[in-house]
Amino acid sequence: MAFPPRPRQPFNPRFRKEQQQEHRTNHMIRVPQVRLVGDNVEVGIYSTQEALKIAQEQALDLVEISPNVDPPVCKVIDYNKFLYDKKKKEKEMKAKAKVSEVKEIRFTPNTDDHDFDFKSRHAEEFLKDGNKVRAYVQFKGRAIQFKERGELLLLKFAERLTEIGTPEMLPKLEGKRMFIMLAPKSQKAKKKEG
Repeated sequence: MAFPPRPRQPFNPRFRKEQQQEHRTNHMIRVPQVRLVGDNVEVGIYSTQEALKIAQEQALDLVEISPNVDPPVCKVIDYNKFLYDKKKKEKEMKAKAKVSEVKEIRFTPNTDDHDFDFKSRHAEEFLKDGNKVRAYVQFKGRAIQFKERGELLLLKFAERLTEIGTPEMLPKLEGKRMFIMLAPKSQKAKKKEG
């Protein structure tokens, strides 16, 4: 059994705009009273109609900033400029927030001193750049018998990097790998020590 097609609603751009907007503005504010704030406005509680009138006189928008208080807080501002500034701030915050990666350094139970120094210098650079370092000793075949050697190697590695990195845990064995995680020390912690 087929159902008859549903009658389509006429397109109403204002309704669509109301759905997409993050804040209620102007005629979308449907409460009897609002607390009005903003530049060139006397702060206080006004009827919504009065607040709209004040915003219109200044050729600005009435924007609901805090809808969950009683009465809701509204501000008289240019809404498009407000959104632009907000997006700009968010973009700046995103740019400042550095994404840290986890870099891996691999050893074997028989890693010699030269390789150890070389890999430690690499780890130092990674930590200075704000990345975490996951160092591990790979055991192949019967080399798993030398677990202590691997543990000592990782502890020596962590000790070598104590000035710029802090171990998040003791060396841990998982399958044929023993690993340790080092996180970069924060700038504040470095200054306190110095």
